[in-house]
Amino acid sequence: MNREDKKRLIETRIQQAFSPSHLEVIDESDQHQGHPGHQGGGRHFSVVVAADCFKSMARVEAHRKIYALFTDMIPDEIHALRIKVL
Repeated sequence: MNREDKKRLIETRIQQAFSPSHLEVIDESDQHQGHPGHQGGGRHFSVVVAADCFKSMARVEAHRKIYALFTDMIPDEIHALRIKVL
């Protein structure tokens, strides 16, 4: 799966799970060249998500719910996933 496919898959899974009012998915892999996870093909992504469902939960709980969407991809396809919940 190429970098754009991975980015689209992240967007799709978050959209389907949380119907966010705001979503940004940024591939930051180029900033991590030489990092062991990057060398193995794993990409570094940053996501910014705003969704009503996150307003009533602790930040750590929101992060866990987002990470849970990608357990099949971490760490091989997604080496790092930085999350900001608004």
